[in-house]
Amino acid sequence: MLDSVKGFADRVIGNVDQVIVGKRQAVELVLVALLCRGHLLIEDVPGTGKTVLAKSIARSIGCSFKRIQFTPDLLPSDVTGVSIFNQQTREFEFRAGPVFAQIVLADEINRATPKTQSALLEAMEERQITVDGVTYPLPSPFIVLATQNPIEYEGTFPLPEAQLDRFLLRLHLGYPERLDEIAILKRQRQAHPLDALQPVAQIEELLQLQQTIKDVYVDDLVEEYIVALVHATRHHEDVYLGASARGSLALYRTAQAWAAIRGLDFVTPDDVKALASAVLGHRLIVSPAARIRNVTAGAVIADLLNAVPVPGARAGRRFERSGTLLSR
Repeated sequence: MLDSVKGFADRVIGNVDQVIVGKRQAVELVLVALLCRGHLLIEDVPGTGKTVLAKSIARSIGCSFKRIQFTPDLLPSDVTGVSIFNQQTREFEFRAGPVFAQIVLADEINRATPKTQSALLEAMEERQITVDGVTYPLPSPFIVLATQNPIEYEGTFPLPEAQLDRFLLRLHLGYPERLDEIAILKRQRQAHPLDALQPVAQIEELLQLQQTIKDVYVDDLVEEYIVALVHATRHHEDVYLGASARGSLALYRTAQAWAAIRGLDFVTPDDVKALASAVLGHRLIVSPAARIRNVTAGAVIADLLNAVPVPGARAGRRFERSGTLLSR
């Protein structure tokens, strides 16, 4: 069954590559979020392809897709929906908001006020919306792909820590390489390739694979390594607030998906290292004194990866399921 995860990933990545050039690792991280039923925060400057990436993923899987353009005057009811009184039936009717979709693009989420940002908290954590005391379930799968500009830009509101913690991963796209940018110009000479993108997977397949990745084997030593990394974030001298237990679980689950899309049925420390920055970086609060010295969360994660000992293979022991030693 794990071969089907790799096949699914290869099909989706190949499809998205027709639109997004030179960002394979970013596309892989989006797939990791989808397979883990987690939400994704894409942070970068305008014009790097954040919105196009979200649309490409939605079209490749055939999910229902809605976009919410966050602005300072956006109200919470504009996101969740509102109850309207019907004069003919003399009853209130609920008009669902754009959050009722399988993939929701929250575009420039940090341009909305904190009150509107918080309207997504219940949806992201419990996959339901409560309006006027009535709870409405959201469709399955339900994934929020949020984009944001760096907070240095004017007219932005930093996301609160409670909401940042609900994002499984945070990634940065960055500017394309010179040759990749030339390829983008050639591909869009006549029309945007997104217009011709067709689905290459089904929703039912994604739902099945979300359960399949849970079968990826994680050795006790790897589990200890994950917990050691997360614990180290709480004691680093430059960190004011470290990652919570949700960070440990996120790193555990994403490592399973990361291994599965590469066709492996076991997790290694290298898989954990590859995901540490994307999973833990936005869960750390760097101390004010460290920020003055321009210390970033990414630098802290890199320091911890060098400091925390990596477990080696147990002598004479092989994995029960894969038959492969822990170290590659």
